[in-house]
Amino acid sequence: MATYLIGDVQGCADALDALLAALRFDPASDRLIVLGDLVNRGPQSLASMERLMALGDAAQCLLGNHDLHLLAVANGVRKAHRSDTLDDILQSPRRDALIDWVRNRPLALFEQGWLLVHAGVLPQWTAAQTLQLAAEVQQKLRAPDYVDFLRVMYGNEPTEWKDSLTGFDRLRIVVNTLTRARFVDTDPAHYGRLDFHNKQASANGGSSTLAPWFALPRRATRGTPMAFGHWSTLGLHWEDGALCLDSGCLWGGALSAAQLAPPGQPWLDVVQIPCTRRLEPMPD
Repeated sequence: MATYLIGDVQGCADALDALLAALRFDPASDRLIVLGDLVNRGPQSLASMERLMALGDAAQCLLGNHDLHLLAVANGVRKAHRSDTLDDILQSPRRDALIDWVRNRPLALFEQGWLLVHAGVLPQWTAAQTLQLAAEVQQKLRAPDYVDFLRVMYGNEPTEWKDSLTGFDRLRIVVNTLTRARFVDTDPAHYGRLDFHNKQASANGGSSTLAPWFALPRRATRGTPMAFGHWSTLGLHWEDGALCLDSGCLWGGALSAAQLAPPGQPWLDVVQIPCTRRLEPMPD
């Protein structure tokens, strides 16, 4: 029995099929966890969802920013972007069931000692707090009136965490951190403040006051191995106990999977499938 983590699929169903074949994935005994961004920008969003849904309990999928965008577009909360490839889902006769499946996915998981998110965490959050905050958002998304939450979910404020945050401000910063975080501020006066402008793979995003979220020395999740996606310019990367598995399949890179290892080892192996599709980078 093996458990595999997979980076951003983003509608690249052929690459997903090839990767599962390379892993010799057996849904009767193995488990799969996709680290968010299941759909969009790639050519086969519907097929990617159907592949993963068909695996049933053998597959678990986190919510990424593109998956949340699908929910918003499907419910008229946001307009589709010109680069979106969601029409096959939105025009499917099974549209309602597909959307319900997406909104019931988790935002964070703890698996075999690993904390799993799509993008990142704030330095103040422990692993347990991250899971608890994710559960607060999940409760809103799974409620009958979840569209009301989607209407207030978007926006870049607040950018700094306070335990006293309540209401939609609290939920919004949780969503933004778990699905969009890359760089945060290292200035002691604003330690951990989210930055939404830099996407580079450089150590500080071109700023002396920024650092990748995983590199902050006072990060409360240090000591807990983590895996995430979302950062295609960073690519397959292991640093400070955090593993990035977004290797840019959508941009002509590869789709990556890591097999989780027994305690004391970071992982057993990484398998990559090269992707032939190449797009010009666009904002996430």
